[in-house]
Amino acid sequence: MISPVAEPEGGSEIDAVIERCLKGDQAAWTIIVQQHRRKVFNLAYKFVGRFDEAEDLTQDIFVKIFKALHTFDRRANFQTWLISVSRNLCIDHYRSVRKERATMARDVDASELTPASRERGPYAQLEHSDVKDMIRRAMAELPETLSTAVTLRDLQEFSYQEIADQLHLPEGTVKSRINRGRIELARQIRKIQESAPAARLLAKPTRGGTA
Repeated sequence: MISPVAEPEGGSEIDAVIERCLKGDQAAWTIIVQQHRRKVFNLAYKFVGRFDEAEDLTQDIFVKIFKALHTFDRRANFQTWLISVSRNLCIDHYRSVRKERATMARDVDASELTPASRERGPYAQLEHSDVKDMIRRAMAELPETLSTAVTLRDLQEFSYQEIADQLHLPEGTVKSRINRGRIELARQIRKIQESAPAARLLAKPTRGGTA
């Protein structure tokens, strides 16, 4: 919780802009974003260290700030509040990504996400129907933007630049999506693996008919 400061920035001016935002005035929200975007981006960049990921994180932060705008105490300094909220969101993001990467390293090595034409990795054993089904189900749970990026890179073996050209995106954004897609794919595969034993028990027929 941020303690209110004695002199809020901009006084009634920032209050008026916030009030317009809360009433759905998109132009007022644009003013806030334009005034504070550079500070938020610089903060995000310190946490992720990549331009494209910082861009994505900055967008996510502003979406969440907009949703939390009604909680801002008008007695406080708005910029102090905004930067504090942004820093907390960056910390949450950093912890989340670190946890996902650690899980991925333990459960599904990124090097194993290779096309079927290679010798190593789960794709090399796609003749097994259960593996096919697991990967298909896991891919279906990914957002389309991530599943497309992972499919083009890890299954169809396109280069980063080729994928960027196909999707009309910067190469950095493509790499970011592939990385996030692999992490999410690993998480979905883990969920399917964890739920499989229970599903088999439910499906297992009982002997001797009904009890």
